[in-house]
Amino acid sequence: MTPAEAAANPALGVLIFAIGGLAGAVFYLPFAKVRSWAWESYWLVYAVTGLLVVPVALALATSPNLFPVLRAAPAGELAYCFFCGAMWGVGGLTWGLMIRYLGVGLGLALGCGITSAAGTLVPRLLAGDIGRLFEPGAGIVSLVGVLVSLAGIVVVGLAGMAKERELPEAEKRKSVAEFNFSKGVRAALFSGLMSSAMGWGLVGGPTIQRLAETTAPATSRTWSGMPVLVVVLFGGLLVNVAWCLRLNAKNKTTGDYRKAGAPLGANFALAALAGAIWCSQFICFKTGEPAMGQTAYVGWALLMACQILFSSLLGVFVLGEWRQTGRRTRALLAAGLSLLILTAVLSGYSGYLALA
Repeated sequence: MTPAEAAANPALGVLIFAIGGLAGAVFYLPFAKVRSWAWESYWLVYAVTGLLVVPVALALATSPNLFPVLRAAPAGELAYCFFCGAMWGVGGLTWGLMIRYLGVGLGLALGCGITSAAGTLVPRLLAGDIGRLFEPGAGIVSLVGVLVSLAGIVVVGLAGMAKERELPEAEKRKSVAEFNFSKGVRAALFSGLMSSAMGWGLVGGPTIQRLAETTAPATSRTWSGMPVLVVVLFGGLLVNVAWCLRLNAKNKTTGDYRKAGAPLGANFALAALAGAIWCSQFICFKTGEPAMGQTAYVGWALLMACQILFSSLLGVFVLGEWRQTGRRTRALLAAGLSLLILTAVLSGYSGYLALA
């Protein structure tokens, strides 16, 4: 048994991933308290905090060799991680629109379901080994997981359509002020596909992590993923900052950051808090991997499943997004969410079979 295997604690790893899923489900809530600012203004503060300040500060605190590692890392690996982060950045811009039009529960369920499916299928397409999905054992289970995920997305979508038919307009606006199912689904499809690149990037820097663990002064295995996180999030940062500044100029909202009458201190604090909470999910992802040992491959599926679970509970029991919907609509929602969670289980099981 290797030292890494001996130090593994899967129960702790699952707990860390669950905390990350909770962070991913609730990060958007502080935005509801921001006043007198345009979307692009509070999103810029969120992006700078969550994609730059928090990850860099944490990496400097936990990785004493951060800059030597980044200088020594292969250029191709750095570029890959950066590009994946930039792809996520494009998808992340519409992630906010998805929640804006669908609400936290339905929006995150659809977005995370699509991200989970794409995270399984797209890497194999890019690698040209799609045929492995039809191999006995791990391949077939992985393919079934993709199909179950797609079925779950369809069922949750049907629940959303039923919700739109059932609820009176005034009631829709109480829970989701700008509810628009068709716009929300389009945003979810695009955002989910692009956002899956975050998962590719976070697992796409094995040489960077190995350098972090071996370059003196060495970073502990628990925190060796922080340099990778910094590179991936920096790609997303540039996309988000460029887009927000463009909207600031276009919409003449640059003055929001010093706007008279706006609660500036609270707005900055709330937007920054959303960014810090958001970043926490991927900090948990990278620190939970070592605890999982040889079963670290289940991390992305677990993170997505926990986001779906917590966001759905939030939408149903806290935000009232499904209030006054009928029994059939709620049954559809429950069935769709069950299928999406099942795909995480199947993805994890396929990884287990691959080790056999």
